[in-house]
Amino acid sequence: MVIESAIGEEAIASNLKQFLLVLSVSLGVATLPQIFNWFRQIPYTLLLVIVGLGLAVVDVRLVILSPALILFIFLPPLLFEAAWNLKWSDLKQEFIPICLYAVLGVVISIAGVAIGLNQLAGLSLTTALLIAASLSATDPVSVTALFRELGVSNRLVTLMEGESLFNDGMAVVAFGFLVALPLGNAELGLQPVLLELFQVVGIGLAVGGLIGFGISYLTQRFDLPMVEQSLTLVSAYGTYLITEDLGGSGVIGVVTTGLILGNFGSRIGMNPRTRIIVSEFWEFLAFFVNSIVFLLIGDQMRFASLGENLQIIGVTVAAMILMRAVAIYILSYVSQTITKSVISLSEQTTLWWGGLRGSVSIALALSVPAVLPDRDKIIAIVFGVVLFTLLIQGLTIKPLVKQLNLLGDAPLREQYLEMVARNIALERVLKYLQTEQHPGINPEFVRYQEKLITGEIEQMQTKIDKLQDEYPNIQNFITEQFQEKLLAVEADTYAEFVKSGRLNKELAPMLENVLPHDR
Repeated sequence: MVIESAIGEEAIASNLKQFLLVLSVSLGVATLPQIFNWFRQIPYTLLLVIVGLGLAVVDVRLVILSPALILFIFLPPLLFEAAWNLKWSDLKQEFIPICLYAVLGVVISIAGVAIGLNQLAGLSLTTALLIAASLSATDPVSVTALFRELGVSNRLVTLMEGESLFNDGMAVVAFGFLVALPLGNAELGLQPVLLELFQVVGIGLAVGGLIGFGISYLTQRFDLPMVEQSLTLVSAYGTYLITEDLGGSGVIGVVTTGLILGNFGSRIGMNPRTRIIVSEFWEFLAFFVNSIVFLLIGDQMRFASLGENLQIIGVTVAAMILMRAVAIYILSYVSQTITKSVISLSEQTTLWWGGLRGSVSIALALSVPAVLPDRDKIIAIVFGVVLFTLLIQGLTIKPLVKQLNLLGDAPLREQYLEMVARNIALERVLKYLQTEQHPGINPEFVRYQEKLITGEIEQMQTKIDKLQDEYPNIQNFITEQFQEKLLAVEADTYAEFVKSGRLNKELAPMLENVLPHDR
């Protein structure tokens, strides 16, 4: 018993040392762009992959990646954070194209890549299908972060993030079915496939909805920021585990919970301060997890295996990029026919090239049972393709966006917000000088300060007016900011009524009307 205890303590100490080593390297990489300006040209997540590759070259293995580590530890918080920040109004507006990309896009990708590998690379159909299914999940986290930095349109970010959130679930479902087929645990046919799909998606939606709305109504009854923050964390992992145990899609479950809490629960059950605390917590957690994941993706590369399968990796990359183009361009046309909302050719091209693969693809490849043939080949090919998308597509997406003239007005918006913040701060200082008592301070000095502040306010207002005159498009942004402020005031008022008991619980669904919408 003593020996077993000692072994357990040694294992814990070893795991803790590994974790601290990974964390130290990740945070060290985070400081590079602050020291060397050149590194600012590379998205942070891709910089982590490059550093991980450097460690792999010298054969330094930080942690052994496993499917359980990715799917059960890393994936839930990443899904929840993305869903929490995805506005329902934006998602609803782009729901048709997102569903087409996430569902039919996955089918097109799997079918096209599998046929290409079977016919051109000579792989067995089983192996080809498993590779194709593993690579059908997109992971554009580095791309969407870059889009926000460059000020690319919110619609493009919503399309890419929405597709990624939902096609992760579809890819996991498709992969599970294709793994079960050769093991004799699934029946091939349209009806069994559809039944399986409706079951896993339905359970995910039901569990995610139940937990999301349950926590939303629970947080109406108290105002404890730390508790509410903890509840969101528990809901992310709890939803995933419960849904998986019930035979549903944990991915769909977590996305559903995140959407509900981010768009509904945070507005009726959290005051503005709590919403900020929770949002900052999830921003930190997503940064923390992504730092570890992308570093380990690079660190886990086995260059000998990549070299042995280089030709097949090339065929896979070509087939995947071709099928991505087929899916995006054809399904965008279908979407435009249904919704009458045009997705420009430039936006379609960006969606095509920005469909990177990442941690979900690697987790699926690593979860291929050892009893199936070519498992090592599947893992090597998927790792190789993921590496290509992260380094080649990831590093060229910024020049592509510039070439397609999709850069937005993010620097201009930032400049405007800084001016507004400065102006409001000065007005508050002036109000303090005029309304508060200042014992011991010479009145002449106070009046002198008032004149200085008044002059600065006038200068700042002149700069704001000049900016609006020079860039008329900024007016749309100003209007959006004003609408969001009005909606926040409305939501906070409803929340006060609910918490004080003046609004019945049965009437709480009325609060859904405060979700962001056009007015």
